[in-house]
Amino acid sequence: MSRALSSTRVLIGSEVGPGTLIFSIETGKIIHIEKKLVEPGDAILRAYNVLPIDYRNVTPAVIMPGLVDAHVHLNEPGRTEWEGFATGTRAAAAGGVTTVIDMPLNAIPPTTTVANFNLKINAARNQCWVDTGFWGGLIPTNLQDLIPLIRMGVRGFKAFMIESGVEEFPAITPQIIVEAMKLVKHEKTLLMFHAEMQPKEQRAEFEFLGDDDDDDDEEEEDEEEGTTCNSVEEEDGLVSPATVESELMNGDFNLGMSASFIDRAPKPVVKLLRHDHGDHLHEHENCKLPHNHAGSIDHKILSDAQARALARTPALAGAEPTFGKYAIKVNKIGRDGSTQDPPYRLNPESPMIEDTKVSTPLFMAAQTDSILANIDATSYASFLASRPDNFETTAIAEIINCATMIPSVPLHIVHLATHEAIPLLRAAKAKGLLITAETCFHYLSLCAEKIGNCSTHFKCCPPIRTDDNRKLLWKALRNDIITTVVSDHSPCTPDLKGMEKGDFFEAWGGISSVGFGLPILFTEGQKLNPPVSLPEINKWCSLNTAKQVGLDHVKGSFQLGYDADICIFDTEAVFRIENNDTFFKNKLTAYDGMEFNGRVLETLVRGVTVYAYGKGHSEVPTGNLILEPRK
Repeated sequence: MSRALSSTRVLIGSEVGPGTLIFSIETGKIIHIEKKLVEPGDAILRAYNVLPIDYRNVTPAVIMPGLVDAHVHLNEPGRTEWEGFATGTRAAAAGGVTTVIDMPLNAIPPTTTVANFNLKINAARNQCWVDTGFWGGLIPTNLQDLIPLIRMGVRGFKAFMIESGVEEFPAITPQIIVEAMKLVKHEKTLLMFHAEMQPKEQRAEFEFLGDDDDDDDEEEEDEEEGTTCNSVEEEDGLVSPATVESELMNGDFNLGMSASFIDRAPKPVVKLLRHDHGDHLHEHENCKLPHNHAGSIDHKILSDAQARALARTPALAGAEPTFGKYAIKVNKIGRDGSTQDPPYRLNPESPMIEDTKVSTPLFMAAQTDSILANIDATSYASFLASRPDNFETTAIAEIINCATMIPSVPLHIVHLATHEAIPLLRAAKAKGLLITAETCFHYLSLCAEKIGNCSTHFKCCPPIRTDDNRKLLWKALRNDIITTVVSDHSPCTPDLKGMEKGDFFEAWGGISSVGFGLPILFTEGQKLNPPVSLPEINKWCSLNTAKQVGLDHVKGSFQLGYDADICIFDTEAVFRIENNDTFFKNKLTAYDGMEFNGRVLETLVRGVTVYAYGKGHSEVPTGNLILEPRK
């Protein structure tokens, strides 16, 4: 059986114009594309046996490729009270998303071994309304599991460079990154990183010991100086931090980074920056260089000295709280659901005690620094100060340094939130390093200045930053420094947000937004000059995300033989997001009450309608599990 969809507005390639798609229900593939509006009874419809009942003209709606959301936390098995395959993929389908890639956490157990992956596969079967793939996890103890997981079909691996907040998924070090790269350098895979690290006065150097067959990877020639850029011990061609400080201050030479960053950054990364000839001034519009973002955005609430103290405090550094009643509750559930004690404890000295007796994270931090004693934990300015931009740039510099050692392994930065990292990423790309970065719908649409006290449902890590930062992320996206946009849908139960108390440091983080991305980008994009086009959104959310996950040979665009993954989008509709109308398991989102332009009318996965506005979802989930290894 064949079916056809047509409209005066079909996104084919990089253009929107009249078109008709013909696809097979038996194979789920696109079998013919016409760049014109085919009329009923046309000979081409008869040739492909498209019956009149199987042809639809949906003008004036747009027919575009379904979105590929490469960053979704579905949390099943183990924390299914947070989300699940059924509810999460229904929410995705309602927003024109036809493929999601599930993150290895916060499921229990995480996807860090083949045994754990098999549990996840079994949990996902017959529950997915859209096609679903999987990321594996990289933790300190599972290097030997990486190759087997690749063989089993994970799209790549996610790791944290700062504590994740769940004991079953501890952070890794740059040394472990390099060891993992050595193991997977001949595989088709991708290593991805939650890129936050609390800066240290002195970074920990380590020696890269390559294998005998690593010569091609290790000795990448520097075309300008004829030297190698792979070793952390390299000295040639570098300048001292004092010289960099002077050059930054007098304006004759601009790395686009602060002198304090240059002082602690890996030397090969400083060298890459010095050789980059990008226009930093435009990328840092509205900023005064050198950067001084590690301060307070509201001096009525918080002094710069208090802001710096918050950023230095280890007790507040984790991507999720590692102290406080919600940290204890989350990890107690993890332990109770396990057959054995975890090999890793966030705070081994912290017993499982009653919530009422637990000190808050900020109280714990104030025990070691009295300047923190009177800080308002319900103020977003306080939380933002605890995670300045240099958390991200410090980690990204370490990742780029690893890339110079084994440049053949592709690396990826998840949920980039700071524009300060743009010079780093552009310099790495200019050198030919295989490093990509994504940002998220919330970083492009929300800003710190508009987040009110106690609004802990806006908490995420890295944090939502200033409006000027948001605008500069858009600029980096349109300049192809950031290449993909994803939801990072990361829900939890509403009680873990602690909204009745409003303590940002104690609350669990994460923004629920899977399925909202298309109207968010379309709405915010219309405010830019020039306005964002649908082909741009397709590039960021379908084409490039499909490439990121190794599916660009079947998804992300309308081409012969590709999956008939289709989104029908009404650009004229206006709607308001309401918590109660969402399809996620827990009806809580930062977008509650916000109005957007553009509504998804219908979503087809491999030619089968899985969602239609006003009718709901198909009765039967028809999404496939994507288990074929990357090609």
